Amino acid sequence: MIRITTQKVILHVAIFIVLLLPLVTATQKHTKKIINECSDHKVLELSPKLSFQIILHGILLWASMGFLMPIAILVIRMSNKDQNGRRLKMIVYTHAFLQILSVLLVAVATIMSVINFENFFDNTHQRLGLALYVAIWLPFIAGIFRPDRGSKNRGIWYAFHWLIGVTVTLLGIVNVYIGLQAYNTKTMKSTSVWNWLFSIEVGVIAFIYLFQEKWQYIKQSGGILGNESVRPTDQEASPTQKK
Repeated sequence: MIRITTQKVILHVAIFIVLLLPLVTATQKHTKKIINECSDHKVLELSPKLSFQIILHGILLWASMGFLMPIAILVIRMSNKDQNGRRLKMIVYTHAFLQILSVLLVAVATIMSVINFENFFDNTHQRLGLALYVAIWLPFIAGIFRPDRGSKNRGIWYAFHWLIGVTVTLLGIVNVYIGLQAYNTKTMKSTSVWNWLFSIEVGVIAFIYLFQEKWQYIKQSGGILGNESVRPTDQEASPTQKK
């Protein structure tokens, strides 16, 4: 029963992501159109105050969805193979702290956006940002109502918590890129350096995420090979064994 429910959840998330891709593509086409229309020099001129607010808004959302949430996922994955009770508790507490801090930063960035910016929700960045602000509370609430290990609903809870957390993180990363693109379009200021730095960060996090899958296997393989390398063969038995 749990396996069937988990498969349904995975299918729904996959459908959601597939439906989002045309939205992102349409946004890119719309951005190119706006850039072409900027030939009449209708570029947004920012006051120092507004420029600072936009940059701070971007930094807060990057720190939350582009950094803290991925790190929280990497941290909790360390608990999969750890059997030490004390260390396991520290891992869970660290994961929870990072998630709470991430939610708080998103809340601050959202309040800044509502107070200082024009929010007509007529572009993908604003719409996706609003959806993510609602969705980011789901892993936090799910964590509060976490069932005990070995309980009946633990598998369903784990699948939901993991899938919604990973989905929110991935869409948050996408929205950081869209936000950088929107800033470049409205101000004509280059964001290529920030795009490259963020891409490098995402690449490193993705590498660590994949490496965690194989680390336990690598350690086990190393232990097996190490034991085999020092084990005496029949031809190289010790003098005691020969006697």
